[in-house]
Amino acid sequence: MADISTSLAVRDIKSLDRTGGDTFTSVLLIRRISERPTKTGNPFLSVELGDKTGSFNVNCFSDNPSFDFFKSLKEGAIVRIEAKIDYYQNRLSPKLLRAEEITADQLAGSPLMANLVETAPEDADALWTEFQSHIAAITHTELRATVQAVFDETGEQFRTAAAAVAMHHAYRHGLLEHTCHMARAARALLPLYPEVDADLALAGVLVHDTGKVIEYQGDLVTSRSRKGILQGHVVLGYQLVRKAGLKAKLNPDLLERLEHIVLSHQGELEWGAAVIAATPEAVFVAKIDDLDAKMGMVQKLLRQAGANDEFSERHLGLNAQLLLTKPPK
Repeated sequence: MADISTSLAVRDIKSLDRTGGDTFTSVLLIRRISERPTKTGNPFLSVELGDKTGSFNVNCFSDNPSFDFFKSLKEGAIVRIEAKIDYYQNRLSPKLLRAEEITADQLAGSPLMANLVETAPEDADALWTEFQSHIAAITHTELRATVQAVFDETGEQFRTAAAAVAMHHAYRHGLLEHTCHMARAARALLPLYPEVDADLALAGVLVHDTGKVIEYQGDLVTSRSRKGILQGHVVLGYQLVRKAGLKAKLNPDLLERLEHIVLSHQGELEWGAAVIAATPEAVFVAKIDDLDAKMGMVQKLLRQAGANDEFSERHLGLNAQLLLTKPPK
């Protein structure tokens, strides 16, 4: 199985005949791996494998020759698998035939390495240039200085960070893309709502998720850091913004309003908000955040759809299967 010259992308695997029992080979990244018990108490491994075009889960039971192999690996390992097409409850869940680990050195010079890591569809350098223009658009001097101070501290991490482990914009440069999309939406919608302070709302959009540069870690695979688990990005972002606001000598009332946007942007307490949005700007930012998160899920499902797919698999964030076909003209 050492030959890596033939490898199907996940999107192509999903386009194979569901009923034909086709076999395929693919070089993939282990995104998640966990050991669970079957109904009879025997262990099995749930392994999420993926590349930049999508992912799927395989269940590796204790009687499978690959069980001990996968159990010895960690998230972020690269594997080449041979498997047979199978579906369970309308989800792609191939049956493993063989598997072996592939090192990064073996992939050196191969396009397969770049194909393993999902990145934002938009150019990262262009997004960063755009992001700087959004900061410059804040006319309030101390508010702009506060935002700039946050990104003077976090900018390099912010440029490359994912916006989530799995739910939305969960890929390299995803946090930057998500924030730029929100800024575009905010600046388009602000003329409709003169009650919303434009500078404060735009500043809130730009800093609302900055705690994620501390919450998340990893290069090939994103996971939550110790601080991310113990504090979460809402609290971590609040700390970054407060520190920057004090440094910029931002008016205490404005600083409290900006902090409130960060603390409330998740929208609902059960979604991770520290408080419910209680200012015009906080309501505005929370709703735009939810809109772009949901549409980010939609866009990814559409990008990763197989050629023959009519509906996506059920998406937890959307609580629905997405219709993938375009409406007639």
